[in-house]
Amino acid sequence: MAIDRRREAAGGGPGRQPAPAEENGSLPPGDAAASAPLGGRAGLGGGAEIQPLPPLHPGGGPHPSCCSAAAAPSLLLLDYDGSVLPFLGGLGGGYQKTLVLLTWIPALFIGFSQFSDSFLLDQPNFWCRGAGKGTELAGVTTSGRWGDMDNWTSLPTTPFSTAPWEAAGNRSNSSGADGGDTPPLPSPPDKGDNASNCDCHAWDYGIRAGLVQNVVSKWDLVCDNAWKVHIAKFSLLVGLIFGYLITGCIADWVGRRPVLLFSIIFILIFGLTVALSVNVTMFSTLRFFEGFCLAGIILTLYALRIELCPPGKRFMITMVASFVAMAGQFLMPGLAALCRDWQVLQALIICPFLLMLLYWSIFPESLRWLMATQQFESAKRLILHLTQKNCVSPESDIKGVMPELEKELSRRPKKVCIVKVVGTRNLWKNIVVLCVNSLTGYGIHHCFARSMMGHEVKVPLLENFYADYYTTASIALVSCLAMCLVVRFLGRRGGLLLFMILTALASLLQLGLLNLIGKYSQHPDSGMSDSVKDKFSIAFSIVGMFASHAVGSLSVFFCAEITPTVIRCGGLGLVLASAGFGMLTAPIIELHNQKGYFLHHIIFACCTLICIICILLLPESRDQNLPENISNGEHYTRQPLLPHKKGEQPLLLTNAELKDYSGLHDAAATGDTLPEGATANGMKAM
Repeated sequence: MAIDRRREAAGGGPGRQPAPAEENGSLPPGDAAASAPLGGRAGLGGGAEIQPLPPLHPGGGPHPSCCSAAAAPSLLLLDYDGSVLPFLGGLGGGYQKTLVLLTWIPALFIGFSQFSDSFLLDQPNFWCRGAGKGTELAGVTTSGRWGDMDNWTSLPTTPFSTAPWEAAGNRSNSSGADGGDTPPLPSPPDKGDNASNCDCHAWDYGIRAGLVQNVVSKWDLVCDNAWKVHIAKFSLLVGLIFGYLITGCIADWVGRRPVLLFSIIFILIFGLTVALSVNVTMFSTLRFFEGFCLAGIILTLYALRIELCPPGKRFMITMVASFVAMAGQFLMPGLAALCRDWQVLQALIICPFLLMLLYWSIFPESLRWLMATQQFESAKRLILHLTQKNCVSPESDIKGVMPELEKELSRRPKKVCIVKVVGTRNLWKNIVVLCVNSLTGYGIHHCFARSMMGHEVKVPLLENFYADYYTTASIALVSCLAMCLVVRFLGRRGGLLLFMILTALASLLQLGLLNLIGKYSQHPDSGMSDSVKDKFSIAFSIVGMFASHAVGSLSVFFCAEITPTVIRCGGLGLVLASAGFGMLTAPIIELHNQKGYFLHHIIFACCTLICIICILLLPESRDQNLPENISNGEHYTRQPLLPHKKGEQPLLLTNAELKDYSGLHDAAATGDTLPEGATANGMKAM
C-alpha cells in the first residue's frame, strides 16, 4: 500500500525497521530528535531522515493518543451539527426558537431603512414659484423611476429618480443606435429654454411619494444641484460597502454579539442625527455612517440566524426573514403618508432600533462560533445556560459532549481572519465565484429596471409612483417564493444555476432579439410594430428582474453556508460588499446622465455567461453540516451536478476512498516530503 511504501522509505529501505514507538504513540527521545521537521537542513541527499508516520489505529487514521495540547481539539466538539446541537435540543428547544424569533423582528426595521431613499430622495415635479403648475419643468420626465439601488439584503427593487430637465437635455439620444432595449425618452424642451427656466430663486414641488416635504424640496436639489441627490445615494452605498468589509472582519475576531450591539448604538446616534441635518452635505455624511452601522446589523443577524439552525431548516428560516423585510417594504408607503415630513419619517424608521438595546441582556454570543474558535470556557457557561433554559437533563448527553469539553478547557482560543482564505485552494475559489455572482446579479438588475422605465410613457400603469413601487416589490416577492420551490427540488447550486441561466437569456434576448425586431419593424411589409417590440422588452425586463433578484439573494445565502464559522462574517462581508459594488453602478450612471448605460448592460450580460460556468465549480450545501474551520471549508469540494448512474465509476474519489490516503495528508501536514521516484498515490514513477 501507499502508506507501507512511505514507511519503508522513511526507514531507509525494506530491510530496515522503523523506529519503535511507545504504547502511548510518542517516540523515544533519541528518535524524536531525529524525526523533527527538516527545516533548513539539506534534503534526502544530505543525510536527513524523514519523519516516521504516526501509528495507525484500526479505523485507518492516526492514533487518537497522538493528539497533544497543541493538536486539534476533539472532533466531537467540532461536530456542532452532529453532537452539540442535538444535545441542546436542536431547533426544538424553546430558547432556540426565541432566539430565531429575535433575529426575525429586526428584519422589519431593516426593511424600513432599506427602502427609505425611495421617499427621502425621490425627485419630485417642480416649477418656478408663481409660474403655476402648468409650467412645471419635470412634468414630462419619466415619473415612474425604477431601479433605486439602496437595497442591500435583497435585490434593489425600489424606484429611483431621474435627473430633471437639465440632465435630460444633456442626455445622449444614441440609444437607438446602441441597442433596442432602451427606447428614447420623450424629447425635453430646448436647452436654452430649460436654462432660462432654471434661473429661478424659489420653487414649488409636487412630491409623489406621500410626503409634503423631502430632502430634495428641503434644500432645492434641482437643476444645477440635482447631482447632490445622487451623491446622497452614493454615500449610503459606500457606507454599506465599508461596513460589510470592516464589521465582518471584526465579528470574526471579537464575536457577533459585540458587533451587533455597538452597531445598534451607533445607528441610533447617526440615524437620529440625520433627521437634524442642516444641509445636504451633513445629510450625506451622516448617511454614510448610518449605512456603515446598518451593515453591521444586517451582517451579524444573518450570520447568527444561520448558526442557530440545523441543516434542514437554514434556508426556510432565512427566507422568513426576507419575507419580514419585504413586509417593511410594502408598509413603507403607508408610513410615509402617515409622517408627511421626511424628518419625522427618518426618526420613525430609526426609533424601533431602541428595542434592540434589550438584546444586550437576552441575546447570547453564537455558541457555534465559540466552539469553532476554541473558547471552551465561555462555551461551557453558555451550554449550561442553554440546557437550563431548555430544561435539558445531563443524562441526554449520550455522546459525551460535556466530558470532552471539560478536557479542553485549558486550550487557548484560536481566532482566524478572513485574509487566511488566500492560502487555501478551494475555499477562496468558492468565495470569489459567489462574489462575482452577487456583483452580476445586483448590477444587472438595474439594467432591467432601467429598460422597464423606458416604456412607462407607453404603459399608463407605470406612470404612477405607487404602481411602480408595488410592481417591483411584487416581483421581488414572487422571486423569493420561486426560490423556496426551486431550492427545495434542485438544491442551492442547481437553483443558482437555473436563475443565472434565466438572467442571461433575458439579457441576451433583450440586447439581440429586440434590436433585430426593431430593424425588421422599419419595413412596411414586415407586419411588426413598435408595440410588439415594447411588449417583448417589458416581458424580458420582468423575467430579468425576477431572476436577478434570486441570483443575488441566493449567492449571499450560499456563501453563508459554505464559508467556515471562524470566518463566516468575513466571507459574508465580501459577498455583500460585491453586491454593494453592483448596486453602486446605478447612482454612478445617473450621475453621468445615463451615459454608458448600454455598455454597462453589455458587460453584465457577459458576466452572466462567465457565472454560468463558474457555478458548476461550487459544492452543494443542501442538508450538509456547516464547516467550522478552514480545514472543513477546504474539503467542502463540489459534487457532480447530476447523480451517478448505477454501475458508473465516478471521476472524483469519495470520502471513503480518501481514507486510504489519510496518512499521506498527515505526513504532508508535518512537513514530510516524498522520496525520489514516488508519487502522490504511492506508486513508483516509471
